[in-house]
Amino acid sequence: MTEGGKGIAAIVAACTIWGLSALYYKLLDHVPPLEVLAHRTIWSFVFFAGVLIVQRRLTVLRQALSNWKDVAIVAFAALMISCNWFVFISSIQTGHAIEASMGYYTFPLASVLMGAIFFRERLGPAQAAAVALAAIAVVVLAVGLGVAPWIPIIVAATFALYGVAKKWLTVGPVVSVTAEVMLLSPIAAVLLWQAHHAGTGHYGTDIPTSLLLMFSGLLTGTPLILFSYAARRLTMATVGLLQYINPSLQFLCATLIFREVFSIWHAIAFGLIWTALAIYTTALWRQDRVARRVPPSV
Repeated sequence: MTEGGKGIAAIVAACTIWGLSALYYKLLDHVPPLEVLAHRTIWSFVFFAGVLIVQRRLTVLRQALSNWKDVAIVAFAALMISCNWFVFISSIQTGHAIEASMGYYTFPLASVLMGAIFFRERLGPAQAAAVALAAIAVVVLAVGLGVAPWIPIIVAATFALYGVAKKWLTVGPVVSVTAEVMLLSPIAAVLLWQAHHAGTGHYGTDIPTSLLLMFSGLLTGTPLILFSYAARRLTMATVGLLQYINPSLQFLCATLIFREVFSIWHAIAFGLIWTALAIYTTALWRQDRVARRVPPSV
């Protein structure tokens, strides 16, 4: 298999794991989302620390936390990803997986907007049109449902802001995520101690639940490593296109397996977002093709 083929296989595997993770969190709907999040944080730290120990790169963590500016950025990233995880887990457990999938569909367009805000990246006509269509979709859903679609908004915004923080960091993804969950682990440990002290903790009550909670570390870490492997071997256009596997599988789980209500307002909003993504992805793909045709400067 070529390096490109390996990259495609890796990102397809990563996005498939992410997309089907809703099935896993549905199995834990008897555990409060905050407790699930705390276990995901701690077991993710165990997983990533183990990876760095095997790679003999544990000392690289110092680079990610070398000064107060880096610590602040890592803390901000940790806050954004923990909020994203919490809203995603809660949406699965409360029957709002459709809204969560909409958030991850909207994330690339939210990233474009964040790039314009934080890095003064200019929006091309296609990007501006795509962002506008996504905004219209949010308004349509808010008007149709009579309430702001907070789940897709928070999911897209926190993940896009997480991406902003990642651009400010100089260390690799595995190291930065390890630093993030390391900062969050003491908070997670306190939450779990309080739950068990009050007699409401679920870890240790039965073997299936305990194993599922421990598995959250592997479920979090494996697709990230696969994604990092793929990103080094594929163009950004290819990575961006294949990432839609994740929200597509979430959407299928929500509608076909969880049997959530898919109203006419959801249909209109999703239609607008899918149109926006088609415009955005086509423009990105064309830019990538043009870039590959241009010979490198001497």
